[in-house]
Amino acid sequence: MQRMPAALVGTLTPPTRPAPGAANDMAVHSLHTVPHLTTALTGPLLTLESHLLARQSAIESWLRRQWLATPAPIYASVDLRNAGFKLAPVDTNLFPAGFNNLNPAFLPLCVQAMQTAIERLCPTASRVLIVPESHTRNLYYLESLATLAEIVTQAGYEVRIGSLIEELEGPRAVDLPSGRRVVLEPLRREGRRVRVDGFDPCMVLLNNDLAGGRPAILEGIEQPIAPPLWMGWADRSKFRHFEHYHRVAAEFAALVDIDPWLVEPLYRNCGEIDFLRREGEACLERNVAQLLEAIRAKYAEHGVDREPFVVIKADAGTYGMAVMVARSPEEVRGLSRRQRTRMATTKGGRAVRRVLLQEGVYTFETWEDGAVAEPVVYMIDHYVVGGFYRVHTERGPSENLNAPGMHFQPLAFARSCNTPDARREPDAEPNRFYAYGVVARLALLAAAREMQEAAGGAR
Repeated sequence: MQRMPAALVGTLTPPTRPAPGAANDMAVHSLHTVPHLTTALTGPLLTLESHLLARQSAIESWLRRQWLATPAPIYASVDLRNAGFKLAPVDTNLFPAGFNNLNPAFLPLCVQAMQTAIERLCPTASRVLIVPESHTRNLYYLESLATLAEIVTQAGYEVRIGSLIEELEGPRAVDLPSGRRVVLEPLRREGRRVRVDGFDPCMVLLNNDLAGGRPAILEGIEQPIAPPLWMGWADRSKFRHFEHYHRVAAEFAALVDIDPWLVEPLYRNCGEIDFLRREGEACLERNVAQLLEAIRAKYAEHGVDREPFVVIKADAGTYGMAVMVARSPEEVRGLSRRQRTRMATTKGGRAVRRVLLQEGVYTFETWEDGAVAEPVVYMIDHYVVGGFYRVHTERGPSENLNAPGMHFQPLAFARSCNTPDARREPDAEPNRFYAYGVVARLALLAAAREMQEAAGGAR
């Protein structure tokens, strides 16, 4: 593996508020407000961005070849962390639930990408059935569902929503704060097809992460279903995903001549664990110690003067549940009853039996009021179509921001990720977020390979 050029190595510059002129220069080319990207204005990441911009043609050509070999999932969102000295994905969600947080100005890009995705998966489709989460009171999710239905409708398909809610006997309309309405209808099974009353879909668009298990009603249907059932959290593993990402990052790093650590979090796992019974604690402590030591070695190699930390998260599941931070092995040696209870279950009360130990990646991006922010990039097929910042006023740069109290700030990622100009400064829009689009697509490629591997096992 080639070493990172000396020009790309440096000591992290602590985040400071940019001068008014610097902030204005960064935003003057954008139609929308963006956070003050403090470290990116002066830190080593700026050099990494320049490095990627200079190799844009090679990067895009390489990605095109990857998509030909391994088609992308129908959609995904990727949580990124920008530490100034590195930029890495920390989660890849194949059932994104924040479409309502995207900038509406870029809805046409979402529509075009959705047309491409559905034409690839089901060329003759005219009717699409969306199978959502079984939320009825989560208006934020239902707003996302309404936006998703709007995208598919504008892509030229007739759309209905088939719910898995068992007690649903007929159509249920839910009026939303945005003024829109979603109509949930009971999902029916007839032979090897699913439908709702008066609607026989050509394909099923799954927007349920299946954390509660694979529904029998969807097993073995003849209609195409995307993403496939085996990519839900009933089967999927974050550890396996990051194993694929590790290989993708190594290939990419060789292509652009950087240390893969700049775009990858280190990670480990251990065997079965039961937090309530205190089973597996010794393995957890041992792996935390080993991962912290590996992070310290990388920090020393790259001149980073920061305290390393490890994020421990459930190996399956989303919604920011069952997540904790450790800065020493001692912190996981004697977890309190409250800590063990919080780590014992995830969405829907599903028991946590395995965890992923991941290098903690700082985020030094802040919103206008100084609140910590992290970018979330959305993709449909292999196209970056939008994104937003997850912002939390009560969390620090080493904490999980996917927690109660967060809010979102839409950003026009699509323009800035897809149309960079290497002749301009790396922090100028539209270059500002090209690196984000690249790293997010690396995570998407890892998910595509993960899906391909799982499909082989499913057969």
